[in-house]
Amino acid sequence: MASRPLLRFSLRLTAVVIVVLIIAVGSFLAWCTAMEYRPRDSQTLRVERPPAGSEIHIPGPDDPLTLISFNIGYGGLGQGQDFFMDGGKTVTPTADDVDANMTGILEAVAANPADVYLFQEVDTASQRSHDVDEAALLRKALPMNSSFAFNFRSTFTPYPWPPIGKVNSGLLSMTTLRQPSATRVSLPVPFSWPERLFNLKRCLLVERIDTADDRELVIVNLHLEAYADGEARVVQTEMLMDLLEAEYEAGNYVIAGGDFNQTFPGVDYPRVSDEWQPGVLEEGILPDGWSYANDAGVATSRLNDRPWDGTNQIFGIDGYILSPNVTALEVQTIDLGFDHSDHNPVRLKAQLGESD
Repeated sequence: MASRPLLRFSLRLTAVVIVVLIIAVGSFLAWCTAMEYRPRDSQTLRVERPPAGSEIHIPGPDDPLTLISFNIGYGGLGQGQDFFMDGGKTVTPTADDVDANMTGILEAVAANPADVYLFQEVDTASQRSHDVDEAALLRKALPMNSSFAFNFRSTFTPYPWPPIGKVNSGLLSMTTLRQPSATRVSLPVPFSWPERLFNLKRCLLVERIDTADDRELVIVNLHLEAYADGEARVVQTEMLMDLLEAEYEAGNYVIAGGDFNQTFPGVDYPRVSDEWQPGVLEEGILPDGWSYANDAGVATSRLNDRPWDGTNQIFGIDGYILSPNVTALEVQTIDLGFDHSDHNPVRLKAQLGESD
């Protein structure tokens, strides 16, 4: 007889626990929805000016320009790290790892001067990088014009375990060229609610540079979709190309650079892992006269299913797209051996004007 009251109590307690959990989860999702990052389709960005006396110049036709694109992996993906989304285990690297990686990244940047730097995965205040303001570190190291666009803002990301937590991260473009404006252009978001609350809101960072022949050099910093289905990358790439073509038709010089999360034509590294694989950039998406600029000889990124040991899956997914009135003089992947990021930077030397 005594077991029946105990059973009733147990059932009531279970019901109470379930109700409390439902209320807690519902409240959490309601809070996250209220706090969701909802960027506009187009947003004018602040251009941070360099200290007085810094060299700023206006490019002209036939002037050689050097650009470097570098996904710095939020300072958390050096040789000794892996990443849970790639089949690894690590969610948050140690503070010492982040400090060592950022020191190495800054040294690499100092050793490779450029007129334009396009950085991706730059954290400003994130739990995964121990609240290091990486954009501030890069700005301090490079006295240039700079603009920053968020593409990942989450008050609290609850997965996996331990959770990622707070994330504030994005694209940083820096240049010694005279830059009157910068704009954040939103890309389509492939995630639905509630997954959308904790995921990236990817974008293009569009810089406008004055030129000596009264046109504009339009430089687009990008980091396209990585973990959604392949259709998401295709849609984002189509939107990118629409923007680039419109700028060229307006009479401008156009360069787009960054992490495409898609392999460039002619880049085919042996597949050694069944984990994450990139999409493929097709030759056919480029209109007549447009060109890819990439280095097929040296990998630009590696899979983070385990720390780097020289046998990880490698890819060629970083590079540039050039309008017909921009000529690539040289493209080189700077082989840093993935010491402090899961990407190697890609240097482009180009000139405004078509080749003879």
